[in-house]
Amino acid sequence: MTRLKLALLGCGDVAQRDYLPEFHRVADRAEIVAVCTRSVTRMKEAMQRYAIPNGYTDYHQMLAESDAQAVINLTPIALHDETNFAILESGRHLYSEKPVASRSFVAQQLAEMAQARGLQAACAPSIRLFPQMQYVLRLIEEGTIGPVYSARGYGHFGVPLWTGYFSDPSPFFAAGAGPMMDMGVYPLHALTTLIGPVRRVVALVTKVHESFTITEGPYAGLRVPVEADDHWHVLLDFGGGCIASVAANAVVVDTRCPPLELHGLSGTIAFDPIYVQQPVEVLSRGCTWETVRPPFPETNPGRSAGPDHILGVVHLLDCIEGRCSPQLSLDQAAHVLRVIEAAAESARTGCAIKLN
Repeated sequence: MTRLKLALLGCGDVAQRDYLPEFHRVADRAEIVAVCTRSVTRMKEAMQRYAIPNGYTDYHQMLAESDAQAVINLTPIALHDETNFAILESGRHLYSEKPVASRSFVAQQLAEMAQARGLQAACAPSIRLFPQMQYVLRLIEEGTIGPVYSARGYGHFGVPLWTGYFSDPSPFFAAGAGPMMDMGVYPLHALTTLIGPVRRVVALVTKVHESFTITEGPYAGLRVPVEADDHWHVLLDFGGGCIASVAANAVVVDTRCPPLELHGLSGTIAFDPIYVQQPVEVLSRGCTWETVRPPFPETNPGRSAGPDHILGVVHLLDCIEGRCSPQLSLDQAAHVLRVIEAAAESARTGCAIKLN
């Protein structure tokens, strides 16, 4: 079988930690023919370790010279708009890390461009495909906990400094980034997958940190300005009496709260939509809590721990090959971005914001 040719744009921590080490799981269907990153050192290391034949430090050059048919975009948030447009304009299929764009209307423009050009475009977070999300989705559809009228989600960002993080964290705190765009999108994507679209938003948003200085590693001494709001509390009205809350912040060291909890009239589900090693806790009315570890499908045994981001790339390959219809849609990503925009507007105006 002819393998699809992929290019990897961005070779930072998420590439090194989650994508490249798991790429062997799709090596029979795809090959990485090019990698592009601003760091020459990281480029050469990736080429050598993963047998990637071509390396670039300029993505324009990569798009002009590479014979890749699709691009996996792992660049920082601030670069997603320009790079995703450039990838689609070059006629290549796209998989983008989250968020796919800086604003909801930009995400919609990307979706329209992909459709007009006959290209497949998918984006993270790919948690919809994770085994625990598939299991919980089935429980909800089967009515295991009854109708859901309450839920809560948490996007844990951690208080800077981040212990053991030795790369430059500045992009995570830059304007347009922050805990809601980086981590809050996980519970928002999970809730809009499990419950449906949000109808109305009320929020309080503040900024606690002004800056912090790195004290260890190669960036020790670097002062990192905190430009993005870092403390979000959001209420989501899904209609029909269902209300959920989502928090995302950089002011909590750690928590024992489950990252996602769904409350039905007949029970409760508590689980982590990101880390595949974490069990799903299910409480049925009149019973005790049950702990379940959802298995991966036999066709893709999956990762033993951590977020299984490579499933998003697997899904893109399936879509390109016509094996399935897109599930990681830019339309849902645009809706999640619109929710975040509405939360910021609600905090600014003190009003509830209705969504179309």
